[in-house]
Amino acid sequence: MKRLGTGIGWRPEIAEDIARLPDIDWVEVVAENICPGHVPDALTALRERGTTVVPHGVSLGLGGAARPDPGRLAALAERAEILAAPLVTEHIAFVRGGGPLTASPEIEAGHLLPVPRTREALAVLCENVRIAQDALPVPLALENIAALISWPGEELSEGQFLTELVERTGVRLLIDVANLHTNHVNRGEDPALTLDALPTWAIAYVHVAGGVERDGVWHDSHAHPVARPVLDVLAELCSRATPPGVLLERDEAFPPTAELSAELDAIRAIVATTPTAPTPDRTAPSARRAVAPARALPHLTAVPAPRSPASTPRVAREPVAAAHGARPAVRPAAPRPPSGADTARATPTAAASTATPTAATPTAAVPTARPAGHRAAPGAVPSVGPVAAPSAPDAATAGVAAPDGGDAERQRLALAQTALLSALVAGTPAPEGFDRGRLRVQSRALIAKRADVVARIAPELPEILGTAYRPAFVAYARHRPLRGGYRRDALAFVERLLATEEFTDPVVHRRLAAWWQERSGPAPLSAHPAARLLRAARRTWGRK
Repeated sequence: MKRLGTGIGWRPEIAEDIARLPDIDWVEVVAENICPGHVPDALTALRERGTTVVPHGVSLGLGGAARPDPGRLAALAERAEILAAPLVTEHIAFVRGGGPLTASPEIEAGHLLPVPRTREALAVLCENVRIAQDALPVPLALENIAALISWPGEELSEGQFLTELVERTGVRLLIDVANLHTNHVNRGEDPALTLDALPTWAIAYVHVAGGVERDGVWHDSHAHPVARPVLDVLAELCSRATPPGVLLERDEAFPPTAELSAELDAIRAIVATTPTAPTPDRTAPSARRAVAPARALPHLTAVPAPRSPASTPRVAREPVAAAHGARPAVRPAAPRPPSGADTARATPTAAASTATPTAATPTAAVPTARPAGHRAAPGAVPSVGPVAAPSAPDAATAGVAAPDGGDAERQRLALAQTALLSALVAGTPAPEGFDRGRLRVQSRALIAKRADVVARIAPELPEILGTAYRPAFVAYARHRPLRGGYRRDALAFVERLLATEEFTDPVVHRRLAAWWQERSGPAPLSAHPAARLLRAARRTWGRK
C-alpha cells in the first residue's frame, strides 16, 4: 500500500490554511463535492506541487440492500481518475431505504447508518463491494462508522465483521479511531478488542477527528478539538502496526491555522513515538501475531469480547491477494438456508453481544420469509439474522466460494433497513428490539443535520424566517423523509410553508414565494440584475 504520511481533510473553508500548513503530505476530499472539469483552483495547486488527493465517497451505501448504483460508481471512478488518486474510500453503511425491493418509495437518511453485523448482511455487503471494485480504476478502502444505535440479534463483533469482509473481498480498511471511541461510549464496545481482531496489514489509512459528549452520548461532530481518548485509540492502533497514512478531519467550526497545526503535530508525535510490534507475513495466516489479552485503554472500562454464536465453528481463513482486483482464495461455503415464502428463519435468542449496555436486547421473534412485494407491518423487523451453522468442510465442499447476497437475502435486509429508517425519518413505530430512547436521539440528530445542511445550501431561508427557521423546519421534517437530495428538501420545505400559510406576515410570504419561483423551474432563473428587475416588475404589475 502506498505510504501516504500525514494529511488533512480538504474543505473550501480552510483551503488557504491548508496551503500554508507545513508538511502536509496528502489531502482527502468529499467525492460528491468535486465537479469534474471544475476542480477548485486551490486543490489543483496542491496537486501541482505533488500533494496526493484521495476522493472519499459518502453516498454509495454499500451496506444497503440494493446493488450499488452504476451512475454513482461511474462518478466516483471519474473523480479518482481526474485527481490521479492512488485509491478511493467509502463507508460500511447504508444511506437509503425503500425502493423496488420493498415496493415502496425510496427514502434518504442523509446520514451514515450502521449495517447489522449478521452473516446474511455481510454476504450482501461483500457482493456490493465486489461490484464496486470491478467498476473502480483504483483500489477501494472502506471506513468503519460511528453509531448511536445497535441492531438486535447481531452475530459478529465489529472486528470479526471487518476481518471477514477483508478476507472475502480483498478490500482495504480505512480505520476511523474517533469512530471506535464513539462506539465505545455509545455502544459499550472496547476499541482494544476491535483492534486486536483486525487484519492490520489491510489498513489503507486512519481517520482522526474531534467530537463532544453530551448527556452520556458521544457526538462525532468533526467540529471540536481531537480529544485525548481518541489519541489514545490512535496510539493503540500504532502499537499493532504503523498505518500508511493518518488524516485529520474537520468539517465545521474551523479553528485558526495554529490549532490545526498543533493537532497535526500531536498525531505525528504518536505515530513516530509509539513502539510497533513486528508486522506478520500476511501470506501466512498461521504465522499471524498471537493476540495478547486486550488491555483496557487508559480512559476505558473493558467490556467482554463479543463472540460469535457458539454453534458456528470458525472456518479456515485464506490470505487476501495483494493486487487490486485479485480475489482471495476460495473458502468453504456455509450452506444457505432454503429461500421461499414457506421458509421459516429463526433469529438468535441471545442478546446482541454489542448491544447498548443500558438496555437489554429482547428475544427476537421467528418471522417467515416474505414474498416479493410484501410490506412489513409497522414495528416489525424482518429477520436479517443467522444462516444455518456451517458444518465442517469436506471434500465435496472444499474450494466452493462463500455465498453472496441473493435476492431473498437482499429483500429481507431491505425490509429491515427501511423499517428502521422510516422510524428515524418518517415517524413510524420503532421496530422491535431497538432501544427506543436511542432511536429518538438519532432521529433528532438527523433532523438537526437536515436543517443545518438546508441552511447552508439555501442561506436565504434562515435570513427570511429569522429565529422561526429552525422550529419551522423541525415541524416540517418530523414526518417527511428526505427524498431527492437537500436542494429538493429546501424546495419542499418552502412549498409546505406556502401551502399552509403558516407565516401570515405578507412580506415573509412574498419573499418565500419569490425564492421558490426562482428555484423551482427546470433551470435556475437568471441572476442578472436586469432579469431580476424585470421579474420584480412583473410581480408588482400582477398585484395591481
